[in-house]
This record gives sequence, C-alpha cells and structure tokens, in this order.
Amino acid sequence: MVTIHDVAKRAGVSSMTVSRVINGRRGVSPRTRAKVLQAIEELGYVPNSLARSFALQRTKTIGLVITDITNPFFTTLARGVEDTAAKNHFSVIFCNTDENPEKEALYLELLAGKRVDGVILAPASRKKHSLKSLLARGIPVVLVDREVEGLHQMDVDIVKGDSVYGAYILTKHLVGLGHRRIGIIVGNKEISTAEDRVLGYRRALEEAGIPVDESLIRFATYSEEGGYREAKSLLACGNRPTAIFGGNNFIALGVVAAVKELGLRIPEDIALVCFEDIDFISKFVPFFTVVVQPAYSMGVIATELLIRRIEGQDKVRERREVVLKPELIVRESAGEKLLREVRVLQQN
Repeated sequence: MVTIHDVAKRAGVSSMTVSRVINGRRGVSPRTRAKVLQAIEELGYVPNSLARSFALQRTKTIGLVITDITNPFFTTLARGVEDTAAKNHFSVIFCNTDENPEKEALYLELLAGKRVDGVILAPASRKKHSLKSLLARGIPVVLVDREVEGLHQMDVDIVKGDSVYGAYILTKHLVGLGHRRIGIIVGNKEISTAEDRVLGYRRALEEAGIPVDESLIRFATYSEEGGYREAKSLLACGNRPTAIFGGNNFIALGVVAAVKELGLRIPEDIALVCFEDIDFISKFVPFFTVVVQPAYSMGVIATELLIRRIEGQDKVRERREVVLKPELIVRESAGEKLLREVRVLQQN
C-alpha cells in the first residue's frame, strides 16, 4: 500500500507538506502543490479516510433512521437527505426500524459506535426513544415528521409537516361534500402524527357543528393490515360511516381491500381520503383524494440543519422547529365527481 511517506519521497517534500496538499490547506506554493499532485497520480495514492477522520474528529457520515423505507413518503424524504448530504460531501447510513422502539435503540447505538457526525431520526414512538443517549455523547440530532416527549427541553431541531392542518382540510373537504359520519383510522397512539391527525379531524367536525362520535376514531398501525382490520370493523357497524379518512397511504390501501371484500364501491358506497399520495398508483390511475406533505423538502431542510450543527455554522445556537404546510389534491375517491353530476342533474 502506498503511504503518504512514499508520496513525500517521490515529490521531494516533507510528509507534512503532502498532508497540507491533501487537506487543501494554505502555505504550499503552486509549484510544490503541482509536484505533490503529480506524485500522488503516479503512485496511485489513496488517502486513508479513517485516519483523516480520527485526526479531524469527523467521519463525514450521518445516520438516517426512519420507520418504513417501503413507504413512498419516507423513500422521498430519504432521497432529499441523500441528495443534500452528497452535495455537502457527506455519506448517509440508512436504518429502518419497522416502527419498533427497541430496534430504533439498537440502530442508534450502532450509529454512535460508527462515530457518525449526526443523526436524522423519525422516531418510532413519542415516549420510548433513545435521544438522550445520543445527546449525552455530543452527537447532534434532527427529528423529521414526528415529535417526542420532552422535545422542547432538548437541544434538537425538528422538521415536520402540519398534520393537524392537513387532517383539518381533508375532513373539511368531506364535510363540504355532505358527509356527517366520517370514520378515521390512524397509527399507534404513541406516534405524534396519529394524535395530531385526530386533533385536526376533531377540529373540522366541531367547527361544522357535527358531534364527534368516538366509535368512529380508530388507532391502529400505519400499515395495510391496520387499515384493513379497522375498516372492516367500521363498516360492520349498524350505522356505518359514509366516509373514511386514512391516516396514511398504506392504511388507505387496507381500506380499499376491506371495502372490496364487503362488496362495496369507492366512492359510490363509501368515500375515502388519506394522508400522502401513492405515486405508483396516482401516475396511472389518478384516484385518491389526498393531503400531500413536501417529503423531499423535509429531507433537504433536515440535512441542512444537521450539517449546520455538525460544522458549528451558527454563532448563537437556538433549537429550530420547521413546520411545512401540506397540499390538498382532490380526485375521485371522495365522491367529488359524483357530487358534481348530481348537482348538474338537480339544476336541469
């Protein structure tokens, strides 16, 4: 293996001078720098990144810990993280927790052992998290999408979508279409977005003067299985809902499966809306009425905030909370098209 000393000998300079050239430091004449670079090329020298990391106390790597890499929302967020990290010469280590706090804790320990410079985390639980162990080691953290208990007492940034507002406008859209019995299926109660979406749902109903029926509020998992199970339960009620709000795209797919199994149709028999789009479906069959969060921007902003923390770019450091507004996209699954046709017939 070619060493820095071999390069120094070939160029006729000291090892310190070679180190200065490799690290882009000042104090080396253009002529000497050219000689060193020529020696590096001739010998095929590759700098030892591990040794440089120890010297600089940096590894130029960040950890991204998310709950479900198969979810298009997190896939898009991860792309925003990776693109921004690469632009700033950082590498990314991806970890998938499957909504499991214990698995999350193991990954955070693993990342700390690999001496990552910082971590971007979508917590698996609001209560059971391992942030304090990272912060105690001086590893900066930025949260994405979800909050944790005690966040405001921690020196941790967060970038998230406005789940309360998103749920509010989706529910308000259904109310505007004439629905009064609206079921909602969200994730586990220990996930902050689940409670936020129920809060927005409640706010829209109360604003419209519609009493909130607690039996129509279901906490499950952010999965097809959770959506399927709770949708079957809701639709088996004597006074079933006329619309269902899916807490995310996977829950919505589960609702579709349950509706189909029961011999019902969307939107003719049951309206359906959800959080997050389903790219591979919407590109070919624009169907779901959705609220979409800017997932890519979320990843970009979170990475920029983390790198600022890592590199100490802010003289006065205050924790930052960035809340991004979602967008309502109206399609056919809520019955908008049918409602327009009915209105036309009534007018005629």
